[in-house]
Amino acid sequence: MALYENVFIARQDVPTTQVEALTTQFSELVTGLGGTVSKKEYWGLRSLTYRIKKNRKGHYTLLNLDAPPAAIKELERTMSINEDIIRFLTVRVDELEEAPSAIMIRSAEKSDRPGGDRDRGDRWGDRPPRRERPRFGDEAPIAAIVPGEEE
Repeated sequence: MALYENVFIARQDVPTTQVEALTTQFSELVTGLGGTVSKKEYWGLRSLTYRIKKNRKGHYTLLNLDAPPAAIKELERTMSINEDIIRFLTVRVDELEEAPSAIMIRSAEKSDRPGGDRDRGDRWGDRPPRRERPRFGDEAPIAAIVPGEEE
């Protein structure tokens, strides 16, 4: 049997419990056709790079599969029929990663930082303070020079 990684994106208006049910349904389909699912990772509701079928966000899920090609073909057919799945991608790999994926590691690091999920942090921390310049009208008055007068 071959090794595969499958990532699918569910619509943004689908509840998380239904996404978990879809994940269970897909993994049972693969195991029923002679394959195994070694890892399931729910990556959460994430923003899409561009709109897909009027959705700006989607629920991402990763499945690591060890299955025959017929099972993968049936899985992809089922995903393409399902209206809640807006995109999916299955890639054949040489070996499966048992460790958490890069997405999960990054989200764990984000939650450990002070400030929580904010991406930006302190952008200007290394920058020197801004030099104050006088505003218009704050300049020292210029002495009026009248022609014919001498100092």
